[in-house]
Amino acid sequence: MQPVLILFISLFLYSSASPIVPADDEDGHLTVPEIITKYGYPAEVHNVVTSDGYILTLHRIPHGKNMDTVSTKPVLVQHGLLSSSADWVITGVEHGLGFILADEGYDVWLGNGRGNYNSRNHTTLDPNTDAEFWHFSWHEIGAIDIPAMIDHILETTGQPNLYYVGHSQGTTVFYVMATTRPEYNDKIKAHFSLAPIAYMKHMTSPLMQILAYFVGPIDALFEMIGWNEFLPNNELITLAGETLCKDEEVTQALCSNVLFVMCGYSPSELNETILPVLMGHLPAGASTRQVVHYGQEIVSGYFRQYDFGDDNMDVYGSSEPPSYDLSLITAPSYLFYSHNDWMAAEVDVVRLCEEMGDSCNKFLVSEDSFNHLDYLIGMRAPELVYAKVISLMARH
Repeated sequence: MQPVLILFISLFLYSSASPIVPADDEDGHLTVPEIITKYGYPAEVHNVVTSDGYILTLHRIPHGKNMDTVSTKPVLVQHGLLSSSADWVITGVEHGLGFILADEGYDVWLGNGRGNYNSRNHTTLDPNTDAEFWHFSWHEIGAIDIPAMIDHILETTGQPNLYYVGHSQGTTVFYVMATTRPEYNDKIKAHFSLAPIAYMKHMTSPLMQILAYFVGPIDALFEMIGWNEFLPNNELITLAGETLCKDEEVTQALCSNVLFVMCGYSPSELNETILPVLMGHLPAGASTRQVVHYGQEIVSGYFRQYDFGDDNMDVYGSSEPPSYDLSLITAPSYLFYSHNDWMAAEVDVVRLCEEMGDSCNKFLVSEDSFNHLDYLIGMRAPELVYAKVISLMARH
């Protein structure tokens, strides 16, 4: 129902993005390691088993293209909702943050949270038949997965700490980790949030508002029909992306407007030629609880753990789920936000930073039209965001 709704709304919108250098559509069918090595970079695949049995995949670029030794500066880069490690490489060598960081001398680790197509595995549970596999929200990714990734990276590299860069849900799970596992603050040299998501009371995305309005009935419906996985990656979506979103197709504008109606209208930043590749890796899959949890945040106005309703007393010992204590975040933190981000409203980002206290610094992107996804695929993301991130990383 959601993709149909997105397409229906998109029919009423208009896109005028400027043409730029075309992307290689083949990359939509390649794995992340295949994309990395295709462009001349070293790639490694690491598997991490969490304390509750989920098998996570980390993709590593240990050094830049023209370097021979592994960097001593590890950085964990974490994707958003329905995304994967592919986010950081599919836009190409000169644009993808994974490649840029490697060429700047960093040991780049691209994370994959439980449930996406790279981490859809478990030591005992089958994601295709065991509903229990999907009984998690982004809380578990933050409280369990991210610490497990960090421990593996530090053990592998022998370094005492690392940098952390997250986008969207990748920022949410950092706040969860740093508040529920505060000892991990000491393992973070510096943390960078691109499009920070904690409080969502003032977000303006029409589709997320619709989701929030129906969050109660949707949650109950999902539970009743056993729909536990939300928008898994599959070949049908990849084929649709190639067919509908490629250059010179009249339907390409629909693809771009699917993104605009969710994240903010920003045609000047969109490279439409990347859309077929993007559709090859998006959506990457998630649990329905991840989506419902965000809907709960919008409705409640709080940043707190998953609301189990009548079962809260059994789970938490209280009628309401506990809020995350943001004052526990002590790692140096830098929040990047923008006026046209329909998911991360400025007032919510300001509240987040204020509650984080002295550890927090915030930066407004200078381009007013910059939207939620432009941190990944915006044509000027390297200039407007990545350059500042790398400059700040050098201070630590």
